[in-house]
Amino acid sequence: MGMSDENLVPDDAIRPGLEFVYAAHAQLAAPIQIGDTPDGTRRIIPILSGSIEGPRIRGQILGGGSDWQVRRPDGVTVADATYGIQTDDGAVIQIRNRGLRHGPADVMARLMAGDIVDPKSYYFRTVPEFMAPLGRYTWLNENIFICSGARYSDSIRLWVWRIV
Repeated sequence: MGMSDENLVPDDAIRPGLEFVYAAHAQLAAPIQIGDTPDGTRRIIPILSGSIEGPRIRGQILGGGSDWQVRRPDGVTVADATYGIQTDDGAVIQIRNRGLRHGPADVMARLMAGDIVDPKSYYFRTVPEFMAPLGRYTWLNENIFICSGARYSDSIRLWVWRIV
């Protein structure tokens, strides 16, 4: 039994939407190079500090986290960052943020060299997963989120949305 074209695209009642959650800015240390491995070139990016600000959550990014990256042979960088935030009201929340960054070779070379590059010229999307204490921030544990990012020489900016 086949589906008609009208059944392929969901109507607005079931189409996911987006709700803005927060913007983040983090300071990063210089990359620690692991080097070439069987699955690509690996490096660790230590996360030093930062802040988040949104309509329902505000706080500081705790130092001690890091992004364990691999640049695959196809040029795609796979990000896998784990870090913590402390909200302005004292809650500590763990975040694991995994995703992909890629773009035209010349744009990515400029980005790796530390140049300021328009984030619209490359793809940088992640899926943050939150481990929040029960209570005021339980909603972080119960939803799926997506993130757009921008990378700079010693910092990163992230914008997070809840999929509704």
